[in-house]
Amino acid sequence: MRWTVVDTPIGPLSCAVDDIGLCALQFGALDVAREADPLLADVAGQLTAYFAGELVAFTMPVSVRRGSDFERAVWAELSRIPYGETHTYGAVARAVGDPDAARAVGVACNRNPVAVVVPCHRVVGANGKLVGFGGGLPRKRRLLELEARVRMQQDWLA
Repeated sequence: MRWTVVDTPIGPLSCAVDDIGLCALQFGALDVAREADPLLADVAGQLTAYFAGELVAFTMPVSVRRGSDFERAVWAELSRIPYGETHTYGAVARAVGDPDAARAVGVACNRNPVAVVVPCHRVVGANGKLVGFGGGLPRKRRLLELEARVRMQQDWLA
């Protein structure tokens, strides 16, 4: 794996790529050797554009080689949640075919190896409240506020 750290409005994000794509994204600046690499540059550029409100859909390749079948199904479903929208844990559970698995969806979100890019921050509690996020609720709130602001600007300019 090759690493870089991207400075963002929610703090530094440590990003790793393998030969296929983004394979890890962690909150905080890990003590890793930052490497010059075209794929890392693409990841950093897309994250920078996302946080600037200029990118609403990531196109970087993602390489996730771990996770149970259920977790992978949840992560795939998270990737289908539109920018600027939220779904509940229960709705994600129903979408992956296990309507009683809302808590397991929460666990899968917590194990998401590429948060932000696979948008687990777009999943909220049944009552619409912010609950659970590996990066902390303040980061989740800021990500959702960013997306809501950008989405509103796009809708008004359309």
